[in-house]
Order: sequence, then C-alpha cells, then structure tokens
Amino acid sequence: MRHLMYATMEDLDELVTIDQQVIGSTSRRDFIQKAIAERRCIIQKTQCAIVGFLIFSTDFFDCSFINLVIVKPTERRKGIATSLLAYYVERASTQKVFSSTNQSNTTMQKVFATAGFIRSGYVENLDEDDPEIIYFKLR
Repeated sequence: MRHLMYATMEDLDELVTIDQQVIGSTSRRDFIQKAIAERRCIIQKTQCAIVGFLIFSTDFFDCSFINLVIVKPTERRKGIATSLLAYYVERASTQKVFSSTNQSNTTMQKVFATAGFIRSGYVENLDEDDPEIIYFKLR
C-alpha cells in the first residue's frame, strides 16, 4: 500500500539519500530541507520506505510549478511519479500547474504525457544544447 503526504524533517535524510542515488551528490540537501520546512514537499511511502518525492512552488508567474520529481531508482516504472503529479495537481493552490524537463529526458516527457500535461513551450540556454521543455495542466 502506498501513502502520499507532506514530508517532515524526519524524512530529510531519506530524501537526500534518494536524491543522491539519482543525481550522484547531496548538493540539493538545503533545497530539500527548505521545501520540507515550507510544506512544499510531498512524499510517497510504502509500508517500509519512501519511494519518491515531489517539490513544488507557487511563484512561477503566480502559478503552481513542480520543481522536482524524484523516484528511487529501484522503484521506477511503477507509476510513482504519475501518482505524485496527480496528487499535487489535485491539491494545487492555483488553477494552472506548470513543470519542466530537459529535452533529453524522454522518460519524464512520457510521465508528463501520461499525467495529462501538455507542452507549453521551451527555454533555451539553461543547459547547453539541451532545452528545457515547459509542461502545463489545468487543475
């Protein structure tokens, strides 16, 4: 059974460990800690452990923005990212919800499509030769 809920500070080390498994460093620890403190981090748990998390903000042109979706590598392709997105969109404080991913991240592009997000443009020059694709969904 899976449970979705807001992260607490007791979850911080486990979230940083999952993030490290994905990106290879603990460089986002402060970012994750701040999101938890501000109640902007949602986790998905099984009976044993956290399997994924989502961090959001509401300062993208006064709209909700999903900054980060991370799923534990051993738990991928089980619908976790899609369920985190759906859970957040249902509770978003604005009607419009945005997110983004690199053009090279075809896996996340498929997740957005599955979750009902549509492409809404792109931004160049964030990562060299890898434009950021913006996605959108109405709540």
